[in-house]
Amino acid sequence: MVIGVLALQGGFAAHAKLLRALGAEVREVRTPADLLGIDGLVLPGGESTTMSLGIEREGLAEPLRELVERGTPVLGTCAGLIMLDSRHLGLMDTVAERNAFGRQLHSFEADVDLPEIGTFHAVFIRAPWIAEHGPAVEILAEVDGHPVAARQGPMLVVSFHPELTGDTRLHEAFVRQVRAVAGAA
Repeated sequence: MVIGVLALQGGFAAHAKLLRALGAEVREVRTPADLLGIDGLVLPGGESTTMSLGIEREGLAEPLRELVERGTPVLGTCAGLIMLDSRHLGLMDTVAERNAFGRQLHSFEADVDLPEIGTFHAVFIRAPWIAEHGPAVEILAEVDGHPVAARQGPMLVVSFHPELTGDTRLHEAFVRQVRAVAGAA
């Protein structure tokens, strides 16, 4: 099982380290060729404008769309949630609001209840929320009435940074999903 981590910018190294600790083979994804043969993909947090420019520069947009359309599991965290929305890669029927809770100064931590995981202590850094979503999107968690976790098809997005908490349950659930899909192929 090979899980790719988009490594153009942002918190990719922390995700890669955590996934390796869970027994996954990890490949840093920087070009379309890096997507070949992966069983899952993580789009990490970072700066969404910089990520968009990198995706455009490297010609990754269409290969990323094809990957998701084939049913490959994807985990998007913080900026990854933004990258998957209808205004960016157009893969989720969502519209993300960047820095929705405020700038860096307004970063915070909160407990969120996630299906199949339970209470998860989440770190929100310049976090987005889902401002709009279509009927195919399942909202999994909210903070102050704003959606911060959702699923659509093979995509799971969270507006927080699970790689910073020491709690591996969200990544474990993602690895299980990747294994199940890879085993069924």
